[in-house]
This record gives sequence, C-alpha cells and structure tokens, in this order.
Amino acid sequence: MALLKEIKGRLQSVHSTRKITSAMMMVSSAKLLKTQQLIATLYPYEQKLNHMMQHLLQGVKEFRSPYIQQRDVKRVAIVVFSSNTGLAGRFNHNIINQLYSVIENYLHLGKENILIYPIGSKVTKAIQKLEMAPAGDYEAIAAKPSYQATRMIAQELMQLFITDKIDRVELIYHHYVSKGTQEVRQEIFLPVELPSGGNEDPEQEYIVEPDRISLLEQLLPKVIQLKLYTMHIDSLTSEHAARMTAMQIANDNADNLIDELKLEYNKVRQQSITNELLDIAGGTVR
Repeated sequence: MALLKEIKGRLQSVHSTRKITSAMMMVSSAKLLKTQQLIATLYPYEQKLNHMMQHLLQGVKEFRSPYIQQRDVKRVAIVVFSSNTGLAGRFNHNIINQLYSVIENYLHLGKENILIYPIGSKVTKAIQKLEMAPAGDYEAIAAKPSYQATRMIAQELMQLFITDKIDRVELIYHHYVSKGTQEVRQEIFLPVELPSGGNEDPEQEYIVEPDRISLLEQLLPKVIQLKLYTMHIDSLTSEHAARMTAMQIANDNADNLIDELKLEYNKVRQQSITNELLDIAGGTVR
C-alpha cells in the first residue's frame, strides 16, 4: 500500500508539472505569434532602406562617413542578446558560449578594453562570473524591446565609435529561422559595411534633392539604429520559439512518464489484489 501511495503521489506531481509546462507553451506560442508579425514588417522596411542606400550610392565615387571608418582594434564593444528567464532549452547556453569565444579572441586587448552591453539577465550573470563589469543595466528592456530604448543604445555606441573611444562593435544574437531552428549569429555592427552601389542604370532616372551625399549622411544613422532594434526583435522571437519547443518536449516527456507510472501503478495494484485473494483463499505467497 505504501508503494501504491508513492506512485499515486508521483502521478499527481507530474500532472501538476504538465499543467505548468502546457500553460508556458501556450503563452510562448502567443508571444511568438506577436513577435513574428512584428519582424515580418520590420524586415521589409530594413531591406527597403538598404535598397535606397544602394541606389543613392550609384554614381557616388566616394562616400565618406565616420561610421564606415576602418581602423586597428584597440577597444571593442560587444552587444549580446539573451533572456531574463530560463526554461528555453539551450537558448542562453549557446549565446553565452559564443560570447566566451568572442571575449577570448579579444583578451589580448585586456579586459578593461572589452565593453559588454548585456541585453538580458542571463548574459549579465555570465559576464559577472568572468569578473567583468557590464556597460549598463538593460534587463528591463530584454523582454519588452522598444525602438526608443535600442535607439539610445545605438546612439551611445555610435558616439563612442566616432570619437575613437571604441574601434569596433559586434553583435551576438539568435536569428529566427523556424519554430524548431534558431541560429546564433555574430555580426560587426560598427564600422558599417556599405552595400555596393554598382553602376548607374541608364533606364532609371531619379531626381535626388538636395543631393546624394546629404541624403546618405541622413539615412545611414537611421539604418544603423534600426538594425539594432531588428536584431533585438529577432532574438526575442527566437527566445519564444525556443521556449515553446522546450515546453512541448517537456509535455511529451511528462505524457510518457504518466503512462509509465500508470502502468506501474496498475501492476502493483493488481499484485496487491492477487495477494489479498490468495490470503483469503488460505494460500501463501513467498
């Protein structure tokens, strides 16, 4: 009877856990749908801005901007996107491992010359283990991204770059491919690599006012700021997808465990009934 009670208790515990994982899966699914819709509108807008830049660069022999200046790297900034919470499979582990790899590549500069902007508490804790201080507290915006917040971060990085206080900015984030696939990506944020302008199309004539250079100078900072926001939304979409998948796997495992416990419970119960019948009949089970 003690064993039956123990199995019954485990069954109730697994059922309760499954209710939690099922609820978390549904919440993540709803959040995923919302961020998917947002990123579906952001990507075309970002691509259109890049397309505009490409057209403006046509016919421009040389465009100079402080944001495209290449120089030797003596000080670097790294922007890393993680989550504030766990239960998302290897989502945070993959990001942290990639961050450690990047930091190792820059350790010859000295830890004081490596600035880390952690978007998410998980990566903040990871860099604190390395005895490195984060460049700011961005835990509040990790789960609730806003264009204004990421724009301020981008402007700070842009100002540090054009004043030669940092020589490179790198991004580490998850790119959403599908519900079951999210890729860790590492990209150079600054200096900017401009799209190739190519040759002027004689069949297309554009009236550009006041001039191409002036428009490019206005457009480039906007493209840079938008990119950081897009990467943040991309990372958040990947987080919801990873958590939804992890909770689905947890539900499947809970279902399998429930089936095994029910089978074990029925076997023990049947054995108990058999023993009671034998005792009543005067038999003895050794």
